[in-house]
Amino acid sequence: MASADQLKALLKSHIDGDDGHFYAIAMQVAAHEAKLGHGKLAEELRSMIDAGKVQSTPVSIGKRPTPIIKPRGEMNALLDASYPKARLAEIVLESTTEAHLQRIIKEQQNFAKIQAHGLSPRRKILLVGPPGTGKTLTSSVLAGELGIPLFVVQLDALITKFMGETAAKLRQVFDTISSVRGVYFFDEFDAIGAQRGFSNDVGEIRRVLNSFLQMLERDESNSVIIAATNHPQALDYALFRRFDDVIEYGLPSRTQIIEVLKFKLSGFKIVKPVWNSLAEIAEGLSHAELTRAVQDAIKDAVIHDRNSLTSDDLKKMLQERQIMKQRKIFSSAT
Repeated sequence: MASADQLKALLKSHIDGDDGHFYAIAMQVAAHEAKLGHGKLAEELRSMIDAGKVQSTPVSIGKRPTPIIKPRGEMNALLDASYPKARLAEIVLESTTEAHLQRIIKEQQNFAKIQAHGLSPRRKILLVGPPGTGKTLTSSVLAGELGIPLFVVQLDALITKFMGETAAKLRQVFDTISSVRGVYFFDEFDAIGAQRGFSNDVGEIRRVLNSFLQMLERDESNSVIIAATNHPQALDYALFRRFDDVIEYGLPSRTQIIEVLKFKLSGFKIVKPVWNSLAEIAEGLSHAELTRAVQDAIKDAVIHDRNSLTSDDLKKMLQERQIMKQRKIFSSAT
């Protein structure tokens, strides 16, 4: 039975419209009932809580907007919270990659049905691929599609030079993962997940990786955990089997380049575009680089009071991006 303090906290959070705090208290009640041996009641409470989280959205309840769940105390430095509005239709992906994401979304949207059969929906996802190919945007899309908050783990605040402190902070992150349903995004994951046999590895990082592996394997929350890396070859092999899905991202094909350009130009007029020629010039650029090239072309048109673009306008910006990319590759090689 919920304590008097818990009942008051539940009522106050409901009145304040603080869904995050409401569900956190409700999960505490469910955990307390489980400790008392009331397993069936605890499971029913968890199912009701999870169903409520899925049905709730970041838009308003009635006319009152739902507040963003903000981490408190030390967690405020470890997690950056937001309610993304991104949708799957906004990303141009390979059909297999899009199918993977659609399956994850559908399983999350129907997790109560899946759990009723003793199964678990996909929720531990590893994204691999070059920079700018859509990995970070994917975390926003999954949060947006599911109507739950996105929490970006701040690795610079998580990883410290003091022995044991990083693992303790990681434990705090996983405690939040269990208490507040959301999409939790670990970017540049190789900072944690580097192979334990690497020559430049240090003892503290090995301990952090071991802690992460244990926490990830034991985690039975209803949150979605996403890790992303540009260097999958650097990851410890033991990591891969801990994830439900490993999704690969690549540079867009010429057909996809045209799709990206058209989508990003949908709000601005372009005169007689030669798409195949533009795709040829842009080959090898990432989604992010294509987006910046289009944005640069539009900004240049706006500055010079032009209400339309030409293929030459886009060609110029795409070529600039290619030059910047080659300089970056050259500088990193030397």
